Amino acid sequence: MNDKRSQYVQSLIKTLKRDFRETAGSTGIEAPDERVLEAIRKVPRDRFVPDRDMGMAWENTALSIGYGQTISQPFVVALMTQLLELTPESRVLEIGTGSGYQTALLGELAGEVYSIEVVPELAAQAETRLRELGYDNIRVRSGNGRRGWPDAAPFDAVIVTAAAEDIPPALVEQLRPGGRIVIPVDTGWYGQDLLLGIRTEDGQLDTRSVLPVVFVPLVGKEGGK
Repeated sequence: MNDKRSQYVQSLIKTLKRDFRETAGSTGIEAPDERVLEAIRKVPRDRFVPDRDMGMAWENTALSIGYGQTISQPFVVALMTQLLELTPESRVLEIGTGSGYQTALLGELAGEVYSIEVVPELAAQAETRLRELGYDNIRVRSGNGRRGWPDAAPFDAVIVTAAAEDIPPALVEQLRPGGRIVIPVDTGWYGQDLLLGIRTEDGQLDTRSVLPVVFVPLVGKEGGK
């Protein structure tokens, strides 16, 4: 990492620690986990943003990546990642590959990552980018994320990076007992709540609200392709 990038990364890490402290009353998490921070240090976010936004690659803000999609704010990325409580043995399903930045962070922390993107062009770009960066534990495909990836289930964790009207049943079914799902869900009041769900032994989902968020909508109908 060159000196300038190192300065940008350290500035971002400082901002993330501040945001975790300031939102702890809602999230219950006072500080980012060191494994999450190390992944953020390692993954070159500037490889995942459009050339026109290169100067903002390490800012704590969401950026457009085309096709009506965004690369999420680093604080939200870090928070959602930490809520999954990943281990090096975890198998993760990601709905909404986007640029592949969140996917790369998952690849740093988990054993296997399966990621689905509804926009074929973005899926292809992310797959190429992740392969060039050496992530051989990540699989990407284009499709309807609401259906999940049944032939690779069950998963230890599911992360959804677009806002849904509700939690798609197929994603819960593909989560192992004790597994975690993190997903933004519309509140019905022109807002969204980031929800954490943990699947119980009897197949139910215990959920709690973590933080108000803003995400692009989850595209794709139940049962569609």
